[in-house]
This record gives sequence, structure tokens and C-alpha cells, in this order.
Amino acid sequence: MNSPDELLAGLDDQQRVAAESLLGPVCLLAGAGTGKTRAITHRIAYGVATGVYSPGKVMALTFTARAAGELRTRLRGLGAGGVSARTFHASALSQLNFFWPQVIGGTVPRLLESKGRILAHAAETLHLKLDTPTLRDMAAEIEWRKVSRLSLEQYDRAARTRTLPPSLTVEKAVDLQRAYENVKDERRQLDFEDVLLATAGMIESEPRVAQQVREQYRFFVVDEYQDVSPLQHELLSLWLGERTDVCVVGDASQTIYSFAGATPDYLLGFGGTYDDAVVVRLEQNYRSTPAIIDAANRLMRGRPGALSLHARPDAPVGPAPLTSVHNNDSQEARAIAQSIAAEIAEGTKPEDIAVLYRINVQSAALEAALGDAHVPYVLRGSTRFFDLREVKEAIMMLKGASISITGEPLFKTVSDVLRSLGWTQEAPEARGAVRDKWESLNALMGLAEESGPETTLKQFVADLLERQNGQHEPTMSAVTLATLHSAKGLEWDSVHIAGVSEGLLPITYAKGLEAIDEERRLFYVGITRARKRLELTWAAEGNHRGQQRQISRFVSELK
Repeated sequence: MNSPDELLAGLDDQQRVAAESLLGPVCLLAGAGTGKTRAITHRIAYGVATGVYSPGKVMALTFTARAAGELRTRLRGLGAGGVSARTFHASALSQLNFFWPQVIGGTVPRLLESKGRILAHAAETLHLKLDTPTLRDMAAEIEWRKVSRLSLEQYDRAARTRTLPPSLTVEKAVDLQRAYENVKDERRQLDFEDVLLATAGMIESEPRVAQQVREQYRFFVVDEYQDVSPLQHELLSLWLGERTDVCVVGDASQTIYSFAGATPDYLLGFGGTYDDAVVVRLEQNYRSTPAIIDAANRLMRGRPGALSLHARPDAPVGPAPLTSVHNNDSQEARAIAQSIAAEIAEGTKPEDIAVLYRINVQSAALEAALGDAHVPYVLRGSTRFFDLREVKEAIMMLKGASISITGEPLFKTVSDVLRSLGWTQEAPEARGAVRDKWESLNALMGLAEESGPETTLKQFVADLLERQNGQHEPTMSAVTLATLHSAKGLEWDSVHIAGVSEGLLPITYAKGLEAIDEERRLFYVGITRARKRLELTWAAEGNHRGQQRQISRFVSELK
């Protein structure tokens, strides 16, 4: 076990202030790459080593099982292995399983793995015919309503300013959610949000439950506090009761889940909530070169809650971020692949390189280009393009059409098939699964448009099948392909951000100042993943011939 002095020895001045502030409300405003995980784990371990904390009385909360696992591993290495590190859901579910038999009686209702089947059944009871993407988008609406602590009546009013799937009116969306709740109750099941709601309800309504919970955990640490939802904040407040021994850690500039109910308001308002709060700013970046840090600072300058990062004194300046434009998506992807191949030839390990992009469908051209360049890659946080349900279905239907249809222009046949699956010339306004499906089908339409005028349907299908069959998961050291959302919390020596153009970054459906600001923060997350090298690329022409793009408004602010 490390001694208290050893635990403080490796910390910078601000991290040390955080580690030594063990009691009362503490807020760590921790910028990207500033060692926040190191700061909070050393703080907890220091509290245990000095006897201020009993390990069993500390709860470290975060948002993903991966992050919770990392916290547990680091704490064990620092001699604080008895500390609980869990997600909000895991902690709430544990309490629910313990108290339900005492308060309600019997066993806890079965937990839903997915809302899809229940929603589909609920839609049938209302005689609504909804496709899978629409059901997925409505599942997201249910999650947003619940974490925002809205009743169905309140949601009815709020939904009038939200963008719903095109096939549903507000009234039908409310009816569907009410039917979903009824079916779920009849089957005696709970969804993930119900776990938080039920746990909060028990603590709030049962004094003995509140007393036991508050006796179990005395000290709380909450990571990624900018991502907390109103429901999670309420549950945390119930866990705390009248006590104020809570340390929150976050960065308002990395709030990228507002669409799911997350808000940085609790982080930015922490000092106002607790008059005696210790607020520590972690701004020394240990990850990136000064050139990359400068670009990140320029992008966020003047934004609410933005921190001003600075590099460690001995950091090499590094090359300035490179920006390049290409004729179309395919040429952009090939240029990225060639650049990566050159980096690998110069000695950079493939696993130290990443290509980041805004939406999943952008991976198709990148996968093909990296494959052609014999660069190993792995997709993170998303389904491979040719494994998407709508893409598989489209290829199957095109294969069938290639047998029965001859002499018809390729463009017409492909567009007819894709229209039967829901593709339209105009993109849906809303974000979500409906838009994702359209993007996937539109990418196939783009491939058809790129084919030569003499290409037959059979040749086109054969090309699609060859692309599909050639994409196997690599089992070797590989370049990471990831959406900007799924890259959060990760870092690489070299980062390529593809598609830095209007319509992709910010995305077309980002309407209004708040939505545009979220896109800005998403770009910031991408930039700050890079340690040594950052390349930004975009294509001047879109998926369809004649569709012109403009460089992202954000890029001009980096200079």
C-alpha cells in the first residue's frame, strides 16, 4: 500500500489541492488530458491511506462499465481496492434488488434488455405500423422523457418542440409511450430508467431505506459530471441526504450527450449550490502537443465553462494540425489511407492511429480505402457498415433484382429498390435511427452514382458482395475507426478527423445555437484525442454528383 506522501508525490499543484480536499463539496473542472482520473483515484487512495475514508464507505460513480472498471483497477493498484466504483445504474440496481423484497414484497420485476419488442407490441395495440428505426427513435424518446423527469402530460407539451419520427404525430407518440408503459407493467418488467426512478422513489418515500442507504455510503465521487441527467442528479441528492461530502469531476466543453438528457448545468452551478465548495481547475494538459492544445483552445474560446489548456513545460511543440480538401468522399478516404500507410512505414504503430468521423456511414469509404492500402483496422462503438440490417436487406433485394431486371439504367433500379426500403432524395430532418438508416441507404445510392455508365446491375451487386465479403474483423494490431461520440475518453498519437465540412460537422440536423454548440464540443473532443499529430480532411463534393460542400465553420477558428 502506498504511503500518503507517495500518493501525493506524483501530482501537480492543482491535482494535489484536489487530493488533499477530502471533506465537504469539491468540484474538479478538469480539461481534456489533464489527468483527471489520476487526480480522483489518488484523492480517494489518499483519503483511505490517511484514515479519513473507510474504503467500504466510498462510492465512485461513472457512466460506463469500462470507465468503472478502469477506476477499480487503478484504485487496487493504489491500495484502495475496497472502494466501490460503479455506474449509476449498477449501483441503483443493487439497492433495488436489496430493498424491493422488504418494501414491495416478492422479487424485483425482470429487467428489459431492449425496449424494441415491448414498443412493437404496444404499437400493434394501437394499430400502428412502425419500422425498426422508428421504434428505436421512440425508445430514445422514452429514455429522454424519463431521465428528464417528465410525466406523459409534461412530455406532451415538451414534444411539440422536439423532432419526432416523420410517421408519428405528438399525440401518437404520447399514446405509444402510454401503451408501452401499460404493456411493460402487465408483463411485470422494468426498463433501465425505471431502475433509477424506482430506487429514487424508495429512498424518497421510505425513511428506513434512506437511512440504510446513507449509512452504507458516506463519501461520493462522480466522474464525467457534465453528463449527469436530472434523474441521476436527483438520485445522487437522495443518496447524499443532508451531507455534502461529494466530489464531482467534469468538463463542460466535453458535454456531447445533451440529446440524451445530459446537462452541464449541475457542474457549472456547483459553486453556487454549495457556498463552501472547493473548486479546482485542472488545465495542464499532459496528452497533446502545444500545437494541438492551441487549436483546441481557439475552438472553445469564450464558450461557457471552457477551460484554457496549457502544455507541460517540456512538451515538444509538434506539427500544426493539417487541413486538406479532396474531390469526393472516396478520394478523401484514399488520401487518409495513404497518409496512414506512410505513418506506419515511418514507425508509428497502427494501434496508435485513429480515424474519427461524425456518423457511422462515413466508415464505408474509409474501410474500403484502408483495405485497398492493406492497412489493418478495427471499428469501435458501431456496427460495421455491411453488417447493418438495412444494408444487408438492400443487397439481398438488389441481388434478387439483378436476376429479374435487365436493360434498365443502374441508377433507376437501385433507387427503386432503395425507395422500397424507405430511402428518399431528401434527408429526414431528425437525428436518430431513422436518419442513420437513410444515411446508410444513401451511401449505397452514392456508390451506384459513382459507378461507370456501362456498369450493369449484376456487376454492381458483385462489387457490393466483394466489398462485403472482404471486411473481416482484424486480429492484429490495427488502426481504430470510430465516431466522434465513441472516441470520448480515448487517445492516440495520430488522429485523422474525416468530413470536416458543413452538413457533417456541424451535422445537417443541428438546428439552433444550442445544437451547433454541441457539434462544436464534439469536434473539440475529437481534436483533444490526439497526442502528437492531427489531420483534418473534407470532400468538396457530396454523395451525389453536383452536390457541393463547404469547409466546416469550425475549422477557420483553429488558425
